[in-house]
Amino acid sequence: MRIAILALQGAFEEHRQMLLRLGVENFLVRNLDDWKQKKDALIIPGGESTTILKLLYDLSLFDLVRSEILTGLPVFGTCAGLIMLDSNHLATMNIQVKRNAYGRQLGSFFTEGDFIGISGKIPMTFIRAPYIETTCNGVEVLSVVNGNIVAARQGSQLVTAFHPELNDDTRVHEYFLRMIEK
Repeated sequence: MRIAILALQGAFEEHRQMLLRLGVENFLVRNLDDWKQKKDALIIPGGESTTILKLLYDLSLFDLVRSEILTGLPVFGTCAGLIMLDSNHLATMNIQVKRNAYGRQLGSFFTEGDFIGISGKIPMTFIRAPYIETTCNGVEVLSVVNGNIVAARQGSQLVTAFHPELNDDTRVHEYFLRMIEK
């Protein structure tokens, strides 16, 4: 298995380290040539969604990334990555997102919560996080915190409003790896 990590901005290195801990081959996508490499899945990390979107267009990656996701490339979006997959950006998931839903940096927090398909509570680090306001057509809600949807899945797409790569717990990444294998 070989996973591409979009490395235009944000917490891409943390995802890379998590995958290395799990023994999964991965590579960073910083340009069109990187994107052309063989990959079995993609991770879109947290960061600044406006910057990531601009760079996808500037580097002529937007249409290619969107097309491969729509034709079945498994993708895992965290925080800004969640925003990127919503109906207003790459438009590959049937979700509407509220950006910076918990306020500015001071509104960042840590909690533990349930996640369908993972036993026991998982650590959840929220940094200027979004949440999913609405879902439709095939979206499965996987986690809710304080009444807000913070994780969901649609087919081969997984999103979290929190940053699982910032904790030592590997179970959310393992969940994604099981999705890829199916």
